[in-house]
Amino acid sequence: MANLKKQPRRTRPTTGSRRRKYCFFCKEGIEEVDYKDFTTLRRFMSERGKIRSRRTTGACRRHQRQVAVAIKRAREVALLPYSSR
Repeated sequence: MANLKKQPRRTRPTTGSRRRKYCFFCKEGIEEVDYKDFTTLRRFMSERGKIRSRRTTGACRRHQRQVAVAIKRAREVALLPYSSR
């Protein structure tokens, strides 16, 4: 068999240090995410109506899961659109 040389891993160029994002709900002291608070939920949705990721929003694991469930409930009762044009 031929000996294959491993390619060195490429590293991303650093674009400077990025500020750590903190969970909005932990910072405000909110325990449970309410599906009726659609103005807050809109912050966690893209312009196209998709749910944004934890990496983008900075939400903690617990609250990101609650946000996703709350957005889905709000869509069911027509407080939020499923998609936008």
